[in-house]
Amino acid sequence: QVQLAESGGGLVQAGGSLRLSCAASGRTFSSYDMGWFRQAPGKERDFVASITGRGNVIDYNYATSAKGRFTISRDNAKNTMYLQMTRLKPEDTAVYYCAADVRSGGPYYAPLSYNSWGQGTQVTVSS
Repeated sequence: QVQLAESGGGLVQAGGSLRLSCAASGRTFSSYDMGWFRQAPGKERDFVASITGRGNVIDYNYATSAKGRFTISRDNAKNTMYLQMTRLKPEDTAVYYCAADVRSGGPYYAPLSYNSWGQGTQVTVSS
């Protein structure tokens, strides 16, 4: 099972930007489909973005709330996935989690589809 560790969270004003990183252990990082999720206090864990596929066939998917503002990417040489967040809003405030290793047939947008999770990083957007 891959080990994941998020970093890059913090406090930012509305309209600002942050880049989250997700460092993974193991030599098979490039083989994993991966995603970002977030969870606000008292709410369910929600899909933010995913990056799936291999080689020249890579799919990028975003939640409606993230489209046009967030960009997911990965650097397989560094075993790291990123989430670049721009034009942040107070409603983006949440703990952000990275996830990896989608179960066969599992939808990329469902938390239950993923086998591995990081510990989360807090993002707070002030108004």
